[in-house]
Amino acid sequence: MARTRYASDRGLTSRMLVTMFLLGLVYVAFVTAFFVISPKLGAIGLVIALVFLFVQYFFSDKITTFAMHAREVSPEEAPELHGVIDRICAMSDSPKPRVAIADTDVPNAFATGRNQKNAVVCVTTGLLRRLDPVELEGVLAHEMAHVAHKDVAVMTIASFLGICAGLLTRIGLEFGLWGGFNRRNNDNNAAVMLMAVVAVSAVAYAISFLLTRALSRYRELSADRAAALLTGRPSALASALTKVTGEIARIPTNDLRAAQPFNAFFFTPAFGKGFSVSQLFSTHPTLEKRLEQLNKISGELSRGV
Repeated sequence: MARTRYASDRGLTSRMLVTMFLLGLVYVAFVTAFFVISPKLGAIGLVIALVFLFVQYFFSDKITTFAMHAREVSPEEAPELHGVIDRICAMSDSPKPRVAIADTDVPNAFATGRNQKNAVVCVTTGLLRRLDPVELEGVLAHEMAHVAHKDVAVMTIASFLGICAGLLTRIGLEFGLWGGFNRRNNDNNAAVMLMAVVAVSAVAYAISFLLTRALSRYRELSADRAAALLTGRPSALASALTKVTGEIARIPTNDLRAAQPFNAFFFTPAFGKGFSVSQLFSTHPTLEKRLEQLNKISGELSRGV
C-alpha cells in the first residue's frame, strides 16, 4: 500500500495476491485450452483479450464515469464536496483524487482509477441530498481507502477477466458455428470442439466469479475499518450505511437495475427491499456484519485500544 495514514491490512493484501495468482492460473489454462481446441481461435482470442485489458486498465476511470453519466466538478462548482475530500486528504496524507458527481437519485458513491494519481471519487446527487457532512465524510473516507489499498485496480483487472471469459466464449461459438465448423458439418469432432469451448469458458467464468466476489466482500470490510479508524467516527459511517441501505429500498426498480452493473464498485449494492442472495454470490458483506464491525471498532476507540 502507498504510504498514507490509512490503516494497513495485510489480510487484504494477501487476498489480492492470492486472487490474482489463482486468476492468472485459470486464464493461462483457459487460453491454453483455446489454443489446443483451435490455434487460430486461441490467437484471435488472446489478442482481443490483451487489447480489452489494456483499455480497461488504463481508461477504467473514464469508462466508469462515462457509463455512470458522471462529470468532474471543480471546487467552485461543489465547494462542500471538495472541502470534505480535502479534509480526508489532510488526515490520510493522500494525494487528492479527481472529484465527480453523477446525476442520479440512487444514493451511492464509488472510486475508480488504476492508482492514486489517476483516481476519481464519484458521488451521486442522491447521496449528497441525503447525508449530512459527517456521514458524507465517512463514506468518502471509505472510498478513498479503496484507492489507498489499491484494491480498485485489482478489482478492475479481476472483473475484466470474467468479462473476457464471456467474450471469448461468444467468439468461440460464432467462429465454430459460422467458420470452421460450418464447413465440416458432417464431422462429429466439430460438435465435440464446440462443447469443449463452452465447457472451458464456463469453468473459467465460474472460478473467476467466485474469487472476485470473495475478494469484493473482504475489501468492503477493510475499507470500512480503515475509514472508521482514520476519521475516528465509526458511528458516522454506520449511520450512513443504515441510511443509504434504507433509502435504496425506496428507489424505483428501473433506476436500481440501471445501477446494478456497478455494484462491485459501489459503497452499498443497488438492490431494493426484499432482495436476497446467497452470501457466496454477493459483492458486499451484509449490513449487519458491517455494522457489527463498526460497533466493535467504536468500542476499541472508546477504550483507547
